[in-house]
Formats: sequence, C-alpha cells, structure tokens
Amino acid sequence: MLCDIPVSPYRYVCSLRSCPCKMNPPQANASSRKNSEPLSMNDFWLEVENIKQMQGSDGEESSSSEPSTPEEGEAEADWLQDTGLSPLIGGPSPTEGNVLILSTLTRTQTAAVQRRVDSYSRSLRKRCKQPARDVREVFSAVSTTNSCWGSTNLGNILRGLHQNCSSQKLEPIASNVFDTEVAYSEQAADGQNEDCKTQCKPEKLPRFHIQKGRLGMTRVSDLSSPDMKQVPTLALIELTALCDVLEIDLKRNKAIKRKASESKLFGVPLTSLLEHDRRVISNTQVPLILQAILTCLEKKGIDVQGILRISGSQARIKSLQQRLERNFYAGLFSWDEVNPHDVAGLLKLFLRELPAPLLTAEYLPAFTAVQKISNLKQRLQALNLLILILPEANRCTLKALLEFLSKVATLEKSNLMSLWNIATIMAPNLFLYRGSNCKGPEGGEKQLAEGVAGLVMAMVHYQDLLWTVPTFLLSQVRKLNENSSKRFNDSRLLNFLRKIHTDKEKHEKSQTEPCKQVKIQASVFVKDSLAVQLDEGTRAADVLKKFQEHFAQRSWQMIRTVSLIKCNGSFEFPNVELYEVGGNICEHCLDHDTYMLDLYNANPNGEWVIKPSPPSTPIL
Repeated sequence: MLCDIPVSPYRYVCSLRSCPCKMNPPQANASSRKNSEPLSMNDFWLEVENIKQMQGSDGEESSSSEPSTPEEGEAEADWLQDTGLSPLIGGPSPTEGNVLILSTLTRTQTAAVQRRVDSYSRSLRKRCKQPARDVREVFSAVSTTNSCWGSTNLGNILRGLHQNCSSQKLEPIASNVFDTEVAYSEQAADGQNEDCKTQCKPEKLPRFHIQKGRLGMTRVSDLSSPDMKQVPTLALIELTALCDVLEIDLKRNKAIKRKASESKLFGVPLTSLLEHDRRVISNTQVPLILQAILTCLEKKGIDVQGILRISGSQARIKSLQQRLERNFYAGLFSWDEVNPHDVAGLLKLFLRELPAPLLTAEYLPAFTAVQKISNLKQRLQALNLLILILPEANRCTLKALLEFLSKVATLEKSNLMSLWNIATIMAPNLFLYRGSNCKGPEGGEKQLAEGVAGLVMAMVHYQDLLWTVPTFLLSQVRKLNENSSKRFNDSRLLNFLRKIHTDKEKHEKSQTEPCKQVKIQASVFVKDSLAVQLDEGTRAADVLKKFQEHFAQRSWQMIRTVSLIKCNGSFEFPNVELYEVGGNICEHCLDHDTYMLDLYNANPNGEWVIKPSPPSTPIL
C-alpha cells in the first residue's frame, strides 16, 4: 500500500482461506462518505455490501469450491514444476531446456532454488519417502561411470553455483530511480534500497523513473510471444528470491474449481472468452465485451460524478447482462441509452463473475502478501514480477482495466473520484470473488482492506513501471536461448554449470568494438538493405531517422505505389520501429534509446529489421 498505513510492516498475511468476503465493516456512518478523509474505507465497505446484495439477489448457491493450501512438500514440488526445474526432484525425464535454466540464475536466485529443493527433501524424509534423486539420475545422458561427477549430489552443484555467483557490493542509487539492470533480489540483499522507506500519501505519491541502460527499456508488448513465454518462469524464481531476502512468506493456492457457466459473456474463463472473440477479430487480447464496456464508459461516463462509486440499479444491471448475452455477438445491442452507473456496475459484475479472480487464485495470496513489504520501491518490484507471472490473458485484461482507471483518476475535478476512491471501490471486485465464503481473522479486516486498496492504487498509479520487462530478466532470456542452442557432452555439463557466472563476468568485461558497419533490412519498404556505420553514440532513433531520410529521397516512385503521398504532394512516412530478430532473441522491438553497438555485442548473431509500428488493439 502506498500511503501512511502500508509503509508500516503488517503482521497479517492474507490467503484465500482468510479473505474478507464476509468481513463486516467497522461502525461507520455511510452518509459521511462525501466528507470522508483520504484514508476513509467507507467506500470499500459500501462496495462489499453492494456485492453481498448482488450475490444474494441471484438466488443461487455458489458452485465454487474453496481453494486449498498445498500440503508440506507439495508447494515446493509445484514451484519447481512451474519454474521448469521439476527434474531436480525426480520428475519426468529432463530436457536441456529444463536444466539450462540453472545457467541463467543469479546468486540470490540460486539460493532460492536450493531452499526449495532442501525443503522438499526434508518433507520427503518426514514422510519416509524416497529422497530427491541423485544428480546422476537427473541427467540421464551422463554416464554413471564418469568420474567427473564422483559422489556429487544436486545440493552440492547448486551450492557451487551459489558460491560462484558474484557477491560484489552494489553501488547505491537514488531513491527515485527504478533500476532494472540488476536483479531486484540482488539489490535487496545488498541493501541498495534502504533509503526508500519514506512515508507516502494517496494525494502525493512519489515519482519513480526507470534508469535506462545502454540497451534501453523493454515493455511487455515489445517482446514476441515465444520470448514472453520464458519470462514468467524467470520472474517467479526472481520473485521467490526477493521474498526470501525480505523474509516474506510467499504462498500460493491451488486453482479453485467452478462449474462452467452456460453463458457466453459473464462467468466465462478469460481463455475461453478470448478464443471465441478471436473468431470475430483475430489477435484480440482483451475480451470484446470488456472493451465495449470500457469504451462506453469512456464516451459517456468517465466524467460523471461518482462514476464507479454510485451503484446503478440492480434490476437494470441484471437486465443489461441478459440482453448482452442474447444480442452482443449478433451486433444488435445499443449502448446509446444505457445509464453510465449501470455500465460501471456491469464492469464490476464482469470482474466478479469470472470463474477465477483476474489476479488468479494461485497468486492472489502473493498479491496480498506484498503489502507486508515496507519499502516502497521493493513493493513495486514485487508487483512488477507478479504481473509478469500472470497468464497472458489475465495480464492483458488487467492492463486494459488499469489504463481505464487511470483515465478516471485524471478527471477527478469533474467526476470527484480520487485515486484512493477508485482503489477502495475496485479492490473488493478484484480481491473478493464469487463463492469465496470466508472471513478474515478478528481485528484484521481493516488492515487487510487498507492493504488491498493500497495495492490497487499502486497498480493504477505506477502501471508504466509495472508493465516493464526488467533488463536483467531479458538478459536471462538471452542467456537461456543461447545455452538452449548448444549441445553438451557428458564431460562438459558439470563444468559448464559451475563456470557460467565466471564466463558472464568475462563477457561483461570484454572491450566493445569502437566502430562497426552493419546492414539493416527493410524489405517491407525496399528490396535492398541500409548500411549503417555504428559508433558508441549511435542509437536506434538515429538509425530510424537515417532510414527515413535515405529512402524518402531514393524511393519516391515506390512510396507512391503504396499511397504514402498526401493529396497535396507532401511526403508522409509511416510510423516504423526497429526490431532485433534472431540470435539470442526471437523478436524484440527496440527502445529508441538503445545504443546499437552495445546491442550488437549483446547479440552479434541477430539481425535488425525495420517494420511498421504494430497496430493498436482494436476497440469496439
């Protein structure tokens, strides 16, 4: 939470077994809402009451089953499975891709893996089961007679990796700088952000700016799908390492089970909804019904006083839902005469009716545990990693929602909805979900409510930071791609695992070439390539500028054929971006501040291609 309360450590960790779905608000006069203080939770409790009434009016029993906490040892096994390291505990036959994840790990990440393997082994011993497999069994390709392994077990290898990792003290950085070059867990282990514990209030949140390195900044949308598929695994390892350093208990629950809905729009899993929507509009990343709701609110409700806070008519909302189910995909539904407050109620209903929470049942406890982090910057780092871990459908839908909520907050003068008001109203709709019949511990409701409201406020206010792929994670993706393309014989594998960090240091210390000439492809526009002379100051923006100037002069006839000339004859070049393709990355849209010579040294086997800017997500 980013206000007076969340910067103090909480002793309460929420799980889905102790969520406040039936929490009763502290005694408060609802009529005093207009004159409430910035940290008043009246809106939160009124929203909880509205949710209860809406659920009660359905006249249906919940079909959800309560999420369960994994048994001892099961959580570690699930974690190792999700991080691609299950072969370390005797899982299915390993592949090089599974094993080589170890080659990308930092000191703190390696320690986190070691803790999970050790914990799993202890749980097996307690239950008198077979211990974790010997490393010689894990790597079946390695001959059992190979003397290089000796009696080495998995723990020794991981400890060896841990010892080989760099333990250099990091230089402190300014408190308002969001550093993505160094792993967050490494920053925490070296006390780099100890000066970021300043108190902050909703009306005056501190600003952070991302410290761009020589390779620029990468957002989620800049990476291709194959590259992004590797990010959640690495982000989960890093989040676990960060929480270990901060001594935060990071728990996950098993997925909840709920009967499939017979509807087409509400109560449908996001993946199923998007699968249907992509038959209508290909490459849709946000459900079309949610896009339509948000578009309607932006057009006719975003500046209405009390939007999101003032409840619409339950009867009208229910009628809207039924009409949409019948007519939405047929294109027969009109939003023209719909009351904005009813549409806002429909938005919240859509979120609550999802079979699983938008933040996922597995990671909802992790989101609420983040409120225990007293350091503001580290809290944002944990949120950044959590968002990267979310499934793509959840992440894209959450992004669309947060972008809308940010727009609502910018119009506070007309709609009277402050960022804190928005957070306290939307928090119950994100953290309480249909069928979660549980009650928080006595006396803990207020802290929990303030904590989750603070998290929503952080996600809305700092979303530009949260949808960034940290540079250190992208470097790990590159390393993983490089190592996955190599083949290792029996005698080289152990030495490779032990020397990876030494090799990394040597690579970082190597001198970059002072000058380099490269060719850049732009086959969409012209057949031949563009030769560019790189030096230490050449950026991606410089390359794009040279491309536009060069081909604006040479290719007038070609440009006319693709209708890029205005009627008055003036030249208008399309928006283009520079992409890194191949080598140790699949496809990466480059930040304009990327220094190209540094990128060449980071990925010498990659190609650079100029393409049109990707189209924005279609909105109904």
